[in-house]
Amino acid sequence: MQSFDLIIVGTGSGNGIPAAFDSWNIALVEKDVFGGTCLNKGCIPSKMFIYAADQAAAVSEAAKLGVHAHLDHVDWPAIVQRVFGRIDPIAAGGEDYRSNRCPNLTVFRGEGRFVGHKVLEVNGEQLTAPHIILAAGARPHLPDEVAGLDQVPFHTSDTVMRLPKLPERLIVLGGGYIGAELGHVFGSFGTQVDFVLRSSMMLRECDDDVSHRATQLYGERFGLHRNTREVSVARAGDGVVLRGLSHGEPFVLEADCLLVATGRTPNADRLAVAASGIDTDASGTRVLTDANLRTNVEGVWALGDLTNELQLKHLANAEGRIVFHNVAHHDRPDQWQAIDRTLVPYAVFGHPQIAGVGLTERAAHAAGLPYLTSTKDYGGTAYGWAMEDSTSFCKLVAHRETRRLLGAHLIGPQASTLIQPLIQGMRFGQTVDEMARDVWYIHPALTEVVENALLDL
Repeated sequence: MQSFDLIIVGTGSGNGIPAAFDSWNIALVEKDVFGGTCLNKGCIPSKMFIYAADQAAAVSEAAKLGVHAHLDHVDWPAIVQRVFGRIDPIAAGGEDYRSNRCPNLTVFRGEGRFVGHKVLEVNGEQLTAPHIILAAGARPHLPDEVAGLDQVPFHTSDTVMRLPKLPERLIVLGGGYIGAELGHVFGSFGTQVDFVLRSSMMLRECDDDVSHRATQLYGERFGLHRNTREVSVARAGDGVVLRGLSHGEPFVLEADCLLVATGRTPNADRLAVAASGIDTDASGTRVLTDANLRTNVEGVWALGDLTNELQLKHLANAEGRIVFHNVAHHDRPDQWQAIDRTLVPYAVFGHPQIAGVGLTERAAHAAGLPYLTSTKDYGGTAYGWAMEDSTSFCKLVAHRETRRLLGAHLIGPQASTLIQPLIQGMRFGQTVDEMARDVWYIHPALTEVVENALLDL
């Protein structure tokens, strides 16, 4: 058995090792590509595809502005090469750096699994350390209720962005952020896209008004099969055929590509954490921690998609900073930092773009809070008017008595940017009156939709 000062499992947010650990003897375990999901299979490549898709979609939408244009050709192989021709060298460079230029660090390539108390086995080698950081992320969830899924070729977000050619027809299982984003990519490039949803709504975790608008707009662009039951898939030549019930009525879809986008499952079970006595949720897949990101086993910490339910990279990065700080100060609990997930924002880079932070109106109502709402359309601002925008809006939920924002929800162009001043105002406890009147909003910028919603409150 090899002993180290610190073992880190996962090279996503777990790879941000600060200089404070330069004197520690560290083992770094990685079973997949260096850099984690965000760099290689998630946030970064998908946004590079989405930016190209946004340009393609803008062509078809330009006629309302008097600009009559058409899309000649989408060079899918060139798009794939632009994305991964830049990303793959970053992952390779990160592995080379950790393997060859960090004298205090040993890289173990393979899947780590606990075989005893604070003992990990990787490719037959056993490792132990007084401090272990688990940052092993999550994997695509494969729904058990879809009959025949194990008998057909399918893709997940891990693989679909590396398709050798653009599919003519695509079925997307799921209407969450992964499906919404990748459906937009392929649909904008000319693929016929059909969504198959178990629920009645796209992006159902968003505020209800946002979900309704997103469902309406996606339904205008794509096939949308909602409230589905008894879904099964089977081979159809080189592709797949999907059968099921939608609102109780039978439907059949054929496609040359099936994308399973039904969420992601944390990897605690793959790590066999139970062998070290580490607590998980009821599913056995998510590691449980306290606010300091400690597990119940002394010296074992966890961060990122493995432990938090939101599975967002900016949250994983924040957790990584906290874990490394706390491990470096392991003997000084009075200096430990804690994670606060009450105001974690999110964005969906589909078409339209969506962003949110805090409580939805549904959650505020369920909590019995005295609240009021304000909804203002992009089209009510000069810039939104210039865009001929008739579908985008900013919705705010505020506490009626404290005058502080409880939640903010936007759907429309640049929602992920427009929400930022609202996040900051909420974080620093400003009232809606202070946020509306104590700062200047540039005219005629799109931020006026935020100002208008605040003034309305």
